[in-house]
Amino acid sequence: MSDVEADESDGVPTDEHSPLDGKPATSGDAAGGDPATDGGRATMPSTHTIRLELVDEPGQLLAALQPIADNGGNLLSIYHERGNLTPRGHIPVEVDVEATEERFDTIVEALREEGINVMQAGTERYVEELTLLLVGHIIDTDLSDTLQRIEECASASVDDVSLTSPKGTEDVSSARLRLAIREGESAAAVAAVRSVAEEKGIDVIEPLTEVDA
Repeated sequence: MSDVEADESDGVPTDEHSPLDGKPATSGDAAGGDPATDGGRATMPSTHTIRLELVDEPGQLLAALQPIADNGGNLLSIYHERGNLTPRGHIPVEVDVEATEERFDTIVEALREEGINVMQAGTERYVEELTLLLVGHIIDTDLSDTLQRIEECASASVDDVSLTSPKGTEDVSSARLRLAIREGESAAAVAAVRSVAEEKGIDVIEPLTEVDA
C-alpha cells in the first residue's frame, strides 16, 4: 500500500494522556468538576482506536481516512501492518482518532457505509470463537465476496479460512471458517453466514456442541 510506509502521527502526540494543546491534563473542567456529559455519554473528546482491513492498492488508505475527517475526527496516528495479511489477503491498518463518543459512532458508521471493513472500533472486542464448515461450489461462487458479506454483518470477523478443493476449482469444495464473534452475537453471526450461503447454494455445517459425560 503506497499511502503510508509506517507509523504516522504528523507530529501529534499519540499518548491519550498527552493533551493536544500543550496544556496540563486535568480530570475535570475549569471548576474541577467532571467532564460534560449528555445523557450519560461523554461530550469531551477522547482517544479511540479503529482497526481497518484495506485492499493493497494505491489510494485505499486516503479513501478510508476521508470519512474520519468529514465527521470531525482528529487523526492521531496510523499503524500500517506491512507483511501481516488478513485471511482475505488484505492489509490491517490501525488508526487512532480523537473524537467525542457521538462523533466516533458517526465515523464508524460512515466507514462501513463506504464499504470499508471495520474489524474493531473503540472498545469493541471479539471475545467468542466459532468454527463453521461451508460445503459446495465455494470457489466459483466467489469466495472473496462470500467472506466480505459475512463480515458486513458486523457481528463477526473472519480470523482464518482453510479451503479444500480435491477435484479442482469448478467442483464441490469445502472451507473451514474460524470466526471471532462479539460477545452474545453468535446467533446473529451464524444467521449471517447461513443467509449468504443459502443465496449461493452452499451448505453450512455448524460445530457439534460438546456434551458433558
